[in-house]
Amino acid sequence: MLLKERLNKLDFSFFKKKGFLISVGAVLGIMLLVLIYGLTVRGKMLDQAVLKAKQKLKEDYQLDLRIGSYSFAGLTTVDFKKVRVLPDSAQQLAAMDDFKVSVQLFPLLSGKVKFGSISMENADITLVKEDSTSNYDFLFRKKERDSTQTDTSSRSLAETVDRLLQQVFLKVPNDMQLTNVNLSFQDSSGTQVVRIPTGEIDNGDYDVDVFLNDQEAKWNFKGEVNPDRQTISVAITSDNKAAEIPFIRRRFGLRVSFDELSFRMDDVTRKGKDGLQVHGGWSAKNLQVKHRRLSEEQISLPEGSAVGGFQITENTIELLPGTKVQVKDFAFEPRLKYSRKPKKLLNLAVHTGRFKAQDFFDAIPKGLFDNLEGIELEGEVQYDMDFEVDLDNPDALKFSSKIDDAQLKVKKWGKANIAALNQPFVYEAYDDTTKLRDIIVGPENPSYTPLNQVSSILKKTVLNTEDPFFYKHKGFELEAFQLSIVTNIKEKKFKRGASTISMQLIKNVYLNRNKTMMRKFEEILLVWLMEQSGQVSKDRLLEIYLNVIEWGKNVYGIAEAGQYYFSKKPADLTIGESLFLSSIIPRPKTGLSSFDYTGQLKPWVLKHFNTYGYIMTKMGQLDNEEVPGNYGFYQVSLREPLRPARPKGLVDSMHTHDEIKEMAEEMDREERLRKTLIERLFGPQEKKEEN
Repeated sequence: MLLKERLNKLDFSFFKKKGFLISVGAVLGIMLLVLIYGLTVRGKMLDQAVLKAKQKLKEDYQLDLRIGSYSFAGLTTVDFKKVRVLPDSAQQLAAMDDFKVSVQLFPLLSGKVKFGSISMENADITLVKEDSTSNYDFLFRKKERDSTQTDTSSRSLAETVDRLLQQVFLKVPNDMQLTNVNLSFQDSSGTQVVRIPTGEIDNGDYDVDVFLNDQEAKWNFKGEVNPDRQTISVAITSDNKAAEIPFIRRRFGLRVSFDELSFRMDDVTRKGKDGLQVHGGWSAKNLQVKHRRLSEEQISLPEGSAVGGFQITENTIELLPGTKVQVKDFAFEPRLKYSRKPKKLLNLAVHTGRFKAQDFFDAIPKGLFDNLEGIELEGEVQYDMDFEVDLDNPDALKFSSKIDDAQLKVKKWGKANIAALNQPFVYEAYDDTTKLRDIIVGPENPSYTPLNQVSSILKKTVLNTEDPFFYKHKGFELEAFQLSIVTNIKEKKFKRGASTISMQLIKNVYLNRNKTMMRKFEEILLVWLMEQSGQVSKDRLLEIYLNVIEWGKNVYGIAEAGQYYFSKKPADLTIGESLFLSSIIPRPKTGLSSFDYTGQLKPWVLKHFNTYGYIMTKMGQLDNEEVPGNYGFYQVSLREPLRPARPKGLVDSMHTHDEIKEMAEEMDREERLRKTLIERLFGPQEKKEEN
């Protein structure tokens, strides 16, 4: 009985194995038949593929693809001879004597074209720029949408990024051989050539030398790439430490050099259709950057790195928790998230924890903030910032910024010696980048006016117009920042800053000529240190401010302004004259445009008078002041030599239509700011009453 059971099991096992072998044999047989069929028709298929490629390049990009000959050089390798790519009405873009490419068989059976190996010999890719045209214009030409094309708008963000990664790595071969490959750029200033004498990827590993203009500079690219796992690493080192990256200086005016740059993508993790995580990092050693819009000096980053990655879902992309940025001894973990649905939300957060203040300032790249170089600090600080904005509804902005700097002490100032503001100093007055003159801010200057010799009403009007919370804040007004951000998002360009009097002072005294993108950040840091140190009093800051700001063309300081417009000393200015002077601070060179040929103020200036007169009345600031009707609007009279000529027609033609339009837009923006200020000071009901 036991023997019979064992025989039955043996028979079953035998037939099971036999069935499996038959199935495998059938599959292999089918594959063999497909392969035989493919080999018999592959020549025809290749002809069709080449023809289709030529047609697509012609129709979509106006490129003419010419091939001397092509043939199979193995089972899946195609050898192309004498390949040329010529744009319509432009010089030749690319030429290759020999180009071999193979595709992997199994991905091909599933409809995916994945390169197995690439070989390129005697190849020249030439980018030519002539006047306003180039032979690479097709890269920036918009294609007409094909009505038969699949709509991709319904794809999730994770799907989109996943497809992109797959497409890129499908085109990256496991093996590649380059021999005498040149990339050149030509324009009216000359030619630059990047040359690769020999280079190869061997089973994913590569070590390639790249030369600029025949030994002028040399870079080494070393690392590994795994198209199947979708990972890549590259370390780029330079033998010539001062060698600039080619092309970008002529194209963008940007000079970049480095000792070493590295990048890696360590892992791509998929979590269902709508979940994707990309892990990696980058690092740099002795990175040098120079561009006139970034900084007047060369920016030098000795060392910096970032490690972490991104998480992408159906409608969001965000930094992975723990993503860290480190520069020298300063490190922080930023949080960044963008959501496209149901609202277009952008979230940014920085929570540093406690860190040494000196570590932060030591980490600032040299040349970025010239006025801060050499500063010495002691103590720890902590910074916390949370930012959220709905890009379709910026009025719902959420923004908080807090700093714990109670332990911070400035031991030594850098180039910008804030403590020196307590003594007389020389202010350099500039019109844009043209120096006009030196102005002594001190008693040696007969036009210098101490704060106690400025009329009280002038001080009140300037403070209310420019910075009503000057004596309460520490250099920054959070709500002003919020309003500035909201306005700039709505305008889709930078239209309004959030400058307090402290910020304007720093900008005028230390950053007057600096028109770079980084100026605002340098301004913020200087204001923070100035206010936190308490080494300069608020009264002294206001005094300097009133003596250095511009009030008209080459008119600096309140003494010059009072004399220029009204032949008066600062102590004698009336409420109307003070309100006028406060109105032109944002646009000092347009001050005379506020007057008509009779020397009276134009009607549109009255709104400024009524708004700020109303604010000062409600705050009790006019209780001891002489206040005529309309806050002195009709008593303001420009001195006669400055009055414009009587217009020939009914329209005063001092300004062009565009200038008048720009002034009107600026007045509208200021009106929105004034209404917001009134609502903040007195509440919505008072805003309604003032209107």
